Parts: sequence; C-alpha cells; structure tokens
Amino acid sequence: MTQEMFLDQALKAILVMAILGGPSLLLSLMVGLTISIFQAVTQINEATLTFIPKIAAAAIALVLLGPWMLQNLMDYTSSILINLPRFAK
Repeated sequence: MTQEMFLDQALKAILVMAILGGPSLLLSLMVGLTISIFQAVTQINEATLTFIPKIAAAAIALVLLGPWMLQNLMDYTSSILINLPRFAK
C-alpha cells in the first residue's frame, strides 16, 4: 500500500464519519441552541433542561436517517473489502 492509497482511504474514512455523525450532531446542536435561547429569554437557569430534548432529537435523527446511514456505511465497508487485495500489495 502506497502513501497515496493510505491517505486516500484515511480521507474517505474521515468523510464517512462526518457524514454519518453529522446529521444527529447538528440536530442536537440546533435543539440545544433553541432551548438555550428559550432559557435566556425566560431567565430559566436550569442546566439539566437541555439533556432530554437533545437525546430525543438525536434518537429521532437516528430513527429517521438510520437506513441512509447504514447504506453509506455498507457502501464504504464493501469498497474496503473489494479493494483489500489491492491494499495488501
């Protein structure tokens, strides 16, 4: 395996991680920001108020986007396994 092949596979792995983790993290971020703005407007200083909605948002994102995420992960895994003989050289 050459350095170029290794760097290409590392870049693909990082990209797949960002694609798979991004939607649930962004949705949790938006929910947390919305609740923080609500807390600032209403002057409610409860630190634990954001946890349950963020967990629920992440769970909803995983339920809705789970098949798409699984398909991306399967595509990446199959490309790794298909190219495995090329990497062994």
